[in-house]
Amino acid sequence: MDRKAFIKTSCLACTSVTLLTTLIQSCVSVKYVTGNLESNGISLDVLAFESNKNGHREYVIVRHEDLKFPICVYRTADDNYTALLMQCTHQGVELQVSGNRLTCPAHGSEFDNKGKVMQAPAGEDLRSFPVAVVANNRLFIDLRKKAS
Repeated sequence: MDRKAFIKTSCLACTSVTLLTTLIQSCVSVKYVTGNLESNGISLDVLAFESNKNGHREYVIVRHEDLKFPICVYRTADDNYTALLMQCTHQGVELQVSGNRLTCPAHGSEFDNKGKVMQAPAGEDLRSFPVAVVANNRLFIDLRKKAS
């Protein structure tokens, strides 16, 4: 194979892989919910984790106009949730969620669904908040303190 054909084939393969990856990722639906801001935190309905296709969503992203960054809430068990501020601890950029990982688009830091640093340059874990299941199938994210 000559150089020109090799470059053409390589470029076509790279473009195809990129398009396929984008297409597959677009099939995964991300659920955004607007939380109800309360005096000490933010609440949302547990039903936000329900999905028509496979029963339960792995996570939802909670937004509110008074929050500078969204909060990603992972459902780790039936009544166990983890809430993570989606702000990179390296340079303060908003993170992107992809399954069980949160990734910084600026420098590639990665965090797991518990907020632990998986890949530098970030040196600190994400800020996490305690989550409680309260009356009427509501989740309450306590913004005053860090999760233990």
